[in-house]
Amino acid sequence: MSHIESQASGPPRGINRLVGWSQHPGILLAMMGQTFLNMLGVGIVGPVLPLYANSFQVSAAMVGLLISAFGIARIPINVPVGGLAERLGRKPLLVGGPLIIALSALLTGLAGSFGQMVLFRILQGVGSAFQMTAAMIVMADISTPRDRGRTMSFYQGALLLGTSAGPIIGGFIGERFGFRTPFFVYAGLALCGALWALTRVPETRPAEAPEQADRPAAQGNPRRKVTWQDITGVLLNRNFLLVSLVTLTVFFTRTGSQNTVLPLLGNERLNLGPAKLGYAFTLIAVVNFFTINVAGVICDRYGRKTAIVPSCLLCGAALVTYTLGNNYTHFMLSSVLLGLGTGVGGPAPAAYLADLELPGGRGLVMGVYRTVSDVGVTVGPILLGWLSDQFHYGAALWVNGLMFVIVGLAFALLAQETRSRSEEKRARQAAA
Repeated sequence: MSHIESQASGPPRGINRLVGWSQHPGILLAMMGQTFLNMLGVGIVGPVLPLYANSFQVSAAMVGLLISAFGIARIPINVPVGGLAERLGRKPLLVGGPLIIALSALLTGLAGSFGQMVLFRILQGVGSAFQMTAAMIVMADISTPRDRGRTMSFYQGALLLGTSAGPIIGGFIGERFGFRTPFFVYAGLALCGALWALTRVPETRPAEAPEQADRPAAQGNPRRKVTWQDITGVLLNRNFLLVSLVTLTVFFTRTGSQNTVLPLLGNERLNLGPAKLGYAFTLIAVVNFFTINVAGVICDRYGRKTAIVPSCLLCGAALVTYTLGNNYTHFMLSSVLLGLGTGVGGPAPAAYLADLELPGGRGLVMGVYRTVSDVGVTVGPILLGWLSDQFHYGAALWVNGLMFVIVGLAFALLAQETRSRSEEKRARQAAA
């Protein structure tokens, strides 16, 4: 059975799905602009959040709980948000999500207790679920199997540009103006992201043709009410589960190792403050940025697995190398390796997912995918924080590294390649 994308869940009316985003670069550029603003704010608070939480004198596990609250909030609402994207459109979520983030970031900067920080972090997760799910659906709307890897790489390039600049700015602000100030900056950037989406991002939800009105969801009517059979059909698909595990591990690492364990390890072992941690996290994102476009070309030309499997193995090796050094130079070199690993695989999982033909429509598939991924956001900080408390930071990083290796090998052995040269030839013939 072919798992290539469903034609009926393609891009909006007026967009030629045979040529993809290249005929409508304004949509891609508008989404890149909003993503840059949002992720610049995320990057600014990244190196400061664990240290801000530590100022309330809590354990590493509690810091992990704070980071996890973001994912905990998104898990129950990702699927309903995907449904809203199909019924109401993408644009209301792209505007509403950043508005919620702006409010929650402002309140986080004003928090008077650790409990309040957790509550406001949950609110940030709600806003993120709206924005991120809708953004991924838009990227799938305007791309085709032939150019999907490159489309995702452009989008993630904007994401990485924001996260590249963010940590160094946040470290500077946090060190000189206090741990609360970066959250006020984040609030302002999120508000700008909402205004940008309102004025610059068009609606990409496809217009429903009359003959599709009574068609089942699995046959291409994504606005039909989603059933549990649709959700089960998605969750039982082997390829969907494997690519979701890859992304789960990436998010597990981002929130568990990068945002929780590495700042604490660097602070304890090397006495690194927010500024030096910001340099290291910026370096990861910069390497990502210069790698990801090449990765998109490789993904489209040679297949999604060609990018995903080496990425997993490189990330696993990078996490282990952090535990083997005792100076800042080694810490930075490990960051280069982690940036290379995450950059090589960057656009491939999202492109792989959008290739799959699954029941329930694009909103459901993206919603379930985000939910599975957010399990990593939630579990990573708590589990790795607990391992750090019980053993040491090195043990947590070893566990995370082995996860990457196991998931990468499982994907190599069990996942079906969704992009082949024969498909590329057919796509070119259809576009001619």
